[in-house]
Amino acid sequence: MTGDQRRMSIDGENVQLPISPKALAVHDPPKFNQGGQINSSVFAGDRDTMQNGAAEAVICNSKKLQDAMQEIGLKIKHHEDNIKFLKAQKNILDDSILDTQVALGRYQSASEPGSENKESSNRRNEEEIIERILKHDKSAAGIYCQLKTHHGPQVTHLPLLKDVMGIVALLGKVDDDNLSRLLSDYLGLETMLAVVCKTPDGIKALETYDKEGFINKSSGLYALGASIGRALDARFLVICLGNLRPYEGAFIADDPQRRLALMKPRLPNGETPPGFLGFAVNMINIDSANLYCATSTGHGLRETLFYKLFSRLQVYKTRTEMLQALTVITHGAISLDGGIIKSNGVFALGNRNIGGTKND
Repeated sequence: MTGDQRRMSIDGENVQLPISPKALAVHDPPKFNQGGQINSSVFAGDRDTMQNGAAEAVICNSKKLQDAMQEIGLKIKHHEDNIKFLKAQKNILDDSILDTQVALGRYQSASEPGSENKESSNRRNEEEIIERILKHDKSAAGIYCQLKTHHGPQVTHLPLLKDVMGIVALLGKVDDDNLSRLLSDYLGLETMLAVVCKTPDGIKALETYDKEGFINKSSGLYALGASIGRALDARFLVICLGNLRPYEGAFIADDPQRRLALMKPRLPNGETPPGFLGFAVNMINIDSANLYCATSTGHGLRETLFYKLFSRLQVYKTRTEMLQALTVITHGAISLDGGIIKSNGVFALGNRNIGGTKND
């Protein structure tokens, strides 16, 4: 058959075969080595290809796992952030509840039923305190109260006492008798009987000296005491508001008593210690006249006198709860069952003197 012949004879007939336009695939035959065995390099290439494919699959799966773990990590972080936010909101609410309890829980407003009886009770308590102070007849506080008893509000017009605001025990009130006794114990008798002046001039008026530096007992409070038969012969404290560094923080919003917005103590878990009731400085009720302008700079008694005396003294329900909160007590603490921590590391042990009175 020549090159031009493309037909075959089948049963005597000529049949034309179809010519495929596609070329046939030609595979190289397997190569044998001299020993008649197939060359292993042929399979090595296939094995490398399979190994590379497996490695790529492992890498792909690993990346998918990493992506999934990263997504889970982001979700966990999101939930942790939510928990932190909710804890912060809870702390804010706890603080608000504590402030409200201090402002309203134990101290009823003047508009509530029974307020007239309460005011009458407060007057009686003040009279009782004055009577107790008068027992210290040779003290500066005793002389001041004697003059106040006889002259009433006019005592502030006496040239010698025009700068005197009063006695510590009379400048603030605590409605709860037990808490009042505890705060008195914490401060001590000498501080409770301290005379409070507005400026250094008031101190100079109370005590003068002769050329040799000795006390001139013919002037000042000494002469005033002698004039009413109460000789002053003991050392006494005088607190000058003008020399005190006042509290510089914020006040609780819309609080008519202008209580201080102090940061509540927090345990490592962010919670307020169990049994914490508040700060002593915010549990004092102050007359409206002394809330704003006790000093020439416009500061009230709470942020000057009582912040100086109590600072951030914490109040707890029980001694046990107070001791459990030692790690967050920085300026002392008291408990309603009689526990007292004077300052960090200084404890007052034992029971109070039952025979004593509220302010003596």
